[in-house]
Amino acid sequence: MMGFLGQALLYIVPFLLVLTFIVTIHELGHFLAARAFGVKVDRFSIGFGKTIVARTDKHGTEWRLAWLPLGGYVKFSGDLDASSVPDQAGLAELKQRVVAENGPGGERDYFHFKPLWQRALIVAAGPAANFLLALVLLTGLFMALGELISPPRVGQVVPGSPAAVAGFTSGDMIRTVNGRPVDEAADVTEIVILSAGDPLRFEVDRAGERLSLVATPVRQMEDNAIAGRVRVARIGLTLEPLQSDYRFRRLNPLEAAGKGADRIVATIDGTLTYIGRILIGKESGDLLNGPLGIAKAAGGITQQSAAASTDPGLSALNVLVNLIQFAALVSIGIGFVNLLPIPVLDGGHLLFYAYEAVARRPVPANVQEVGYRVGLALLVGLMLFATWNDLQKLSLFKFLGGLA
Repeated sequence: MMGFLGQALLYIVPFLLVLTFIVTIHELGHFLAARAFGVKVDRFSIGFGKTIVARTDKHGTEWRLAWLPLGGYVKFSGDLDASSVPDQAGLAELKQRVVAENGPGGERDYFHFKPLWQRALIVAAGPAANFLLALVLLTGLFMALGELISPPRVGQVVPGSPAAVAGFTSGDMIRTVNGRPVDEAADVTEIVILSAGDPLRFEVDRAGERLSLVATPVRQMEDNAIAGRVRVARIGLTLEPLQSDYRFRRLNPLEAAGKGADRIVATIDGTLTYIGRILIGKESGDLLNGPLGIAKAAGGITQQSAAASTDPGLSALNVLVNLIQFAALVSIGIGFVNLLPIPVLDGGHLLFYAYEAVARRPVPANVQEVGYRVGLALLVGLMLFATWNDLQKLSLFKFLGGLA
């Protein structure tokens, strides 16, 4: 029993800490932008549910810490509905109530009566805060640890695999993939994973001779300590740089920030590529993660990082470094998802504001309601699909089948 509780804490606690931290930063982005434009804010909550401690600042904002650490929220004064984009009738009703309570001109402190560009910036500030957080975390890591480049030298080639059929041999150094230069092993791995069923042309250096080899990645089932049981595209080789291949260099703050920005752009680009391949039927979407998958990844990272060294200090440092990288990745993901043009998300609000900018009036209430319901259905469907993937990766159904 204690072993089970220990494993549960190992997976749940890092997940909750990372999630709450990232969502709080997201909401803080909304809050700071709103405060900069003079918007009245009723509450900033870290966590949900029953209040643990709360205080009200001089601006009348209640700062609240709640018992359920699953993120947080910011509540602007006058929010009428879940979409936070009231229509013309809703705005008139709100203005009448505000003027009755605060006198003429009181509505100028409310979010919904701010200029359109200010409202758009306040909404966009949440995802922007996520990307900024990721940039700060990655920049700090690159400054502290420097850059270790692991060139894509081929180690072992699996007999009968696409790589073997293509003619790869141990010691080959991969220089380009489909004409794109690759400097690190991770670059090759990422391209292969996102190219299942598509022939890839590799240019390799074999003892000073340049060769062109073509291999088509195929999906295979793997058990991963962090991701769980997943199907991943592979060509059937390992990348094992020689000791002399590794290159290391220290990075100044500007270089570190540049590397961090490159990592963010590459992550978003990879995500867009993967979604595009799902839409055209080239991917099944089984690499999408829900809460269970993210928790599994957080726990796996913590466990592997702690086991990497027998020295307690080094183990703690390793856990911290890897959790920071993980937090940066999750922050990018949350920022990206929130910008999707789906009602109930920040991107949906921005879509409504784009309509308002063109039509010179808010989206009609009935259209907002339909959009909200459709958006909520899409999110719930996506969450259920991702959770199904998580359960598949955790081999839960196989376990339950073994009990029959």
